[in-house]
Amino acid sequence: MAAYVIGHITVIDPEKWDEYRGRVPETLAPWEAELVLRGKRAAVLSGRHEHTDTVVIRFPDLESVDGWYSSAAYQELVPLRRQAADVELISYEAVP
Repeated sequence: MAAYVIGHITVIDPEKWDEYRGRVPETLAPWEAELVLRGKRAAVLSGRHEHTDTVVIRFPDLESVDGWYSSAAYQELVPLRRQAADVELISYEAVP
């Protein structure tokens, strides 16, 4: 069953964020993950949402999400991500 990682993002340091974003795709490739959406908030239609940006990444399954997130390649980028932006990452499993 497909799984998704959704990231809610507020950029703190645009230069570091660009570096981070440029390095993430190479960490996704071994897990057959695909960037589905990278976008800026247009409007909050209901409720509250503080972050300005969102990313959606599709994985083949939850095991791939866990493998990617805990991989040495991605964990190497985590300190840069923390310097670059306030990010909330959430995994979801698709349901029929």
